[in-house]
Amino acid sequence: MRRCCEGVGLPCLFKGVGMASPRPPRFLLVFDFDETIINENSDDSIVRAAPGQALPEQIRQTFREGFYNEYMQRVLAYMGDQGVKMGDFKTVYENIPLSPGMPDLFQFLSKNHELFEIILISDANMFGIECSLRAAGFYSLFRKVFSNPSGFDKRGYFTLGPYHSHKCLDCPANMCKRKILTEYLAERAQEEVEFERVFYVGDGANDFCPSVTLTSADVAFPRKGYPMHRMTQEMEKKQPGAFQAAVVPWESAAEVARHLQELLKKKC
Repeated sequence: MRRCCEGVGLPCLFKGVGMASPRPPRFLLVFDFDETIINENSDDSIVRAAPGQALPEQIRQTFREGFYNEYMQRVLAYMGDQGVKMGDFKTVYENIPLSPGMPDLFQFLSKNHELFEIILISDANMFGIECSLRAAGFYSLFRKVFSNPSGFDKRGYFTLGPYHSHKCLDCPANMCKRKILTEYLAERAQEEVEFERVFYVGDGANDFCPSVTLTSADVAFPRKGYPMHRMTQEMEKKQPGAFQAAVVPWESAAEVARHLQELLKKKC
């Protein structure tokens, strides 16, 4: 695989990367990226590379709910017109801070890597995710990354595409994380890899959709006070018991690490 952050390969387009584990792990850990692994929305962050670190009003007014991917395509075209290059975007992505406690969680997972298969499902883009995770030193933790394909065309413009099409009415037009997770679990089952438990760490409304499919053996880790957390609370009020997974809200990802550590102690 060509590494977009480490050299200029034009055009380049990424859509999922990964390496196989040497032996089947016991648990699947699923991460979101924006405002979960990192402490910002990376689509907002890259505007720091635009002239004046702002977008013109005529671009901002084109946003439509559920079509954020198409909106970002227009944002990136504008930034390309303004002369923003790959190195400018790379610098922004590499300097986005991780969320509180995330290094602690990643260190814990590094020490227990044989027990966890780790994937990332994000409505950001492949280039930005890879830049951020490589800069933080944690890219190798992930078996696979699912995100919108991105790259740089012959003009040097940053390009973005939709991940897939789907029929889910609750998710953005370009990505349903439930569909991705369901298909991934089915694919791993065909490869004779089945997990004792699934853990899902996220923050947004598009993380709530896949978390609804989790079973009573699984754990959802919604970021406290964010949409995923509020939606789990609302579902519990309206339909008690409908949300089957245990819910463990977090403010620091170190809380996720502690919960997983306690779980491992009980299993031993």
